[in-house]
Amino acid sequence: MNHPAPTPPNRRVALVTGASRGLGLALTTRLSSDGWTVVVDARHGHELTRATNDVSGAVAVAGDVSDPDHRQTLADTARRLGGLDLLVNNASMLGPSPQPRLADYPLEVLDSVYRINVVAPLGLIQVCLPQLVASGGIIINVTSDAAVEGYEGWGGYGSSKAALDQLTRVLASEEPGLSVYSVDPGDMNTQMHREAFPGEDISDRPPPEASVPGLMRLIDERPGSGRFQVQAVKESS
Repeated sequence: MNHPAPTPPNRRVALVTGASRGLGLALTTRLSSDGWTVVVDARHGHELTRATNDVSGAVAVAGDVSDPDHRQTLADTARRLGGLDLLVNNASMLGPSPQPRLADYPLEVLDSVYRINVVAPLGLIQVCLPQLVASGGIIINVTSDAAVEGYEGWGGYGSSKAALDQLTRVLASEEPGLSVYSVDPGDMNTQMHREAFPGEDISDRPPPEASVPGLMRLIDERPGSGRFQVQAVKESS
């Protein structure tokens, strides 16, 4: 990977994981149009490059966010660009499709779900924290209503997001100089949602772009740390 040039002083730097499609790509596109430089990652390099090729502010770094070396590379890339102002932990693993009941949930898959949805975001926060503390930055952990509701079949994914919510709450207490958010973007017409409801028509769900204005309001206005639903943020504007 070529080392990117430092970002101009008036251009902020963000890091968005899982940015080859869905909410990650939609948010990256908006941040770039608003003048941010955005370090983006996804597991499949060709998909990431194709998705972000026309996003002028995107710096693509392909890799698996559960890999400590990849997380360090992401942090180092942001540092070379001038230092991180915003971290968005968006990459997630759904688990089996269709979603199984807990009695039948394969534990080796559950281990992978927690590694991607809980351990990897915390690992990335840890390596990025010095930069974020220096900038007084923002952390957004993308969560789900499945973290708080007992939906049948969502025990694996939902419990991983509940764990991420708790990490977010504790981090907000431990790092009062940062803005730390859990954000539920709501139902969206994305590949993950299609995999969650195989064989169902989810074309009535809004596109991920519809969740971006609520995220941007949090980023721009920076209310106190906490858990937010994107729709509620939009409606309060």
